[in-house]
Amino acid sequence: MTSNMNIPIICEWDIVAARQAGRDAARKLSFSIVDQARITTAISELARNIYLYALPGNIILEQIEEQNKIGLKITAVDKGPGIKDIKLALEDGYTTSGGLGAGVPGVKRLMDDFSIDSVVGEGTKITAVKWLKK
Repeated sequence: MTSNMNIPIICEWDIVAARQAGRDAARKLSFSIVDQARITTAISELARNIYLYALPGNIILEQIEEQNKIGLKITAVDKGPGIKDIKLALEDGYTTSGGLGAGVPGVKRLMDDFSIDSVVGEGTKITAVKWLKK
């Protein structure tokens, strides 16, 4: 993976495309099978949130290098309604859809670095990084 990969999330099938692109990128960077699964799960959760709550949006995959470390950066960007209470959204069990509420907190747990920026009425940007273990 030499450049950014941008996967638009418009329909449910785009979640599958984003998952596959993430798995392929993780494999090319030589992530372990377990980390490939973590990355794929995180992408699936982020893409599903865009599909359910904030269409349209994008999943952006990017190989990054920092302080002699290689990582895969996943950015989920949307122009949806935004998140009113980020702290609450990061609590396990919190849901607005009646689901398990494992999505965003789960992504945070699965990845090494995590940040979320959201403006109500403008959209949300979630960035998550998994670093390759040497």
